[in-house]
Amino acid sequence: MRALASSRPARWIRLTAWPRIAAALARVWRVVAPVLTTVSGFGWAVLACTIVSLIAASVLGWRELLVIGFVLLAALLISVGFAIGRSAYAVRLDLALTRVVVGERAVGRIAVSNTSARSLLPARIELPVGSSYASFHLPRLAPQAEHDDLFGIPTQRRSVIVVGPVRSVRGDPLGLMRRELRWTDPVELYVHPKTVSLGGSSAGFLRDLEGIESRVLSDNDVSFHALREYVPGDDRRYIHWKTSARTGKLMVRQFEETRRSHLAVALSTNHSDYRDEEEFELAVSICGSLGVQALREEFDLTVLTQNSTLKSDTGRRLLDELSGVEQSERRESIVQLAKTTGSSVPNASVAFLLFGGTVTPAQLQASSVHIPLGVRVIAVSAQPGAPLTLRSIGDMTLLTVGDLTEFPLALRRANS
Repeated sequence: MRALASSRPARWIRLTAWPRIAAALARVWRVVAPVLTTVSGFGWAVLACTIVSLIAASVLGWRELLVIGFVLLAALLISVGFAIGRSAYAVRLDLALTRVVVGERAVGRIAVSNTSARSLLPARIELPVGSSYASFHLPRLAPQAEHDDLFGIPTQRRSVIVVGPVRSVRGDPLGLMRRELRWTDPVELYVHPKTVSLGGSSAGFLRDLEGIESRVLSDNDVSFHALREYVPGDDRRYIHWKTSARTGKLMVRQFEETRRSHLAVALSTNHSDYRDEEEFELAVSICGSLGVQALREEFDLTVLTQNSTLKSDTGRRLLDELSGVEQSERRESIVQLAKTTGSSVPNASVAFLLFGGTVTPAQLQASSVHIPLGVRVIAVSAQPGAPLTLRSIGDMTLLTVGDLTEFPLALRRANS
């Protein structure tokens, strides 16, 4: 019993000591971790060589190894002096435009000011731009002084480029120590695809009380067209009694059916539907042209790919989405895309299928089966350099477009 009683305080001490030890180790790690992350990979290699050299010198008695060890140790100690110290910067990252078209100039500015009451040593400023980064030399800054740099961003390719965050880098010339401090948030630059303006069209096939008049006649709507003789089954509410009394026959009103256009644009992102990158870029530009024009004319719009449905509530939002569209290795064919379009947008009036030069007529024939009846289907094959052609595959209209500037003409031919 006495041994059991004596073990209880020891157990209590162990139980209460471990949390304190863990808290102390955590505090030590918070202090040590920034120092450890400051040492570069090359710095760790030099430190390992230093330790090996000093141990080997003590074991083997070689003065040469001792000299090497002390030289490396001195280099490490000197490098620490380049990394320590505080930086009091105020950094601004500004882009002249956050949305540009492929090929347009995109420029930005970095402004760094010294907010402290003492001078700051020279440093290096790094700016990540997409997968690469730009480096700027920051000179010695006097108190309250400011230094700015202008930079350009390549926009030869459609993409969403993440610019930033701006970070200051301090370290020694040998690269043993590297201390990074982040100063700004990243900014997204949207490189939109090229688009072309299209002529308006009233080829809507859906009845809508607030839609667009068409040449199709209807027995009830809001756009009056003419009078015709009554036939059994007509709604008597539309009998025109004054004309009926004058002619001696029952006459009913006839209306022009009003319709509202709803465009469904299906862009294939399947890598196997294109011969090369240029075909895909042309298809994306055609998709953007169709979408922007539809929204400009206040038509309903749905844009789909094999991967997702793109946000298209505004033209800017659609072009932002298209900036990030990439080809994928998913093997969903143009037939599967047409099936998804037919099920997702059954109320579409016109459906566009966009793809490259590897899609065959047999695939297009199979695709048309999955589009609901009454929906006009226009397939567009993007083939840079190919002559503009128009042909029919069943009820589907097939356009071959070799240049974006030819697409408005191709669309007018398809609508004629």
